Amino acid sequence: MSFPTTTAGLRLAAFVAVPVLALTVACGGNDDTTGTRSHDTVADVPSPKSEPSEAASTPSAKPAGKSAYYDAQVAFVQCMRAKGGYKDFPDPKLSGHLDWEKIGEIGSQPGRNQGIKAGKNNVCVDELRASMAVEPKRDQQKSYESMLAHAQCMRDNGISRFTNPVMSGGNAVPGGDPNPASPVYDPDSPAYKEARAACKSKLLDGLDGMQ
Repeated sequence: MSFPTTTAGLRLAAFVAVPVLALTVACGGNDDTTGTRSHDTVADVPSPKSEPSEAASTPSAKPAGKSAYYDAQVAFVQCMRAKGGYKDFPDPKLSGHLDWEKIGEIGSQPGRNQGIKAGKNNVCVDELRASMAVEPKRDQQKSYESMLAHAQCMRDNGISRFTNPVMSGGNAVPGGDPNPASPVYDPDSPAYKEARAACKSKLLDGLDGMQ
């Protein structure tokens, strides 16, 4: 892909690689927030009982002084609500980062995981790419240390095969499930959810959706 080797590019590789490939080759794929899971069909996404109000489909007003990154994330959220099939997709945080805890809760609902990263039929991939392209650069060493502490915490809380992040080309590459192509762990299991809840404070803002 034509993304810089920054955290934005890594996140896109970790979370959008499958939707982008699916868009390119027009076939099914896998996605989830911590590993790789089978897509549900678009028909499984529940239809809302009524049309959303303007307040429900538009993120809250932009806080004063926010950056191009925040604006791009708002555009992505608007796409997810208007076209992506997720009218309850949460606002970005004040930092501009997506609220992956809330997104994960939505994606864990029956029939709603397929398009959670880029919308049904990957309709919001362009908006997601745009937001990743303007994400502020991170201190990669601090990101690595944060993800390393999180990985250790996950193992300490019973997820014994949770892998460490690695540094590659000066960038922190997330750890997680040791075999994303055939996940070892079920992120919807009570044990996994308990470990995530116990360890979420280890991750810096914006890293909570990366591993």
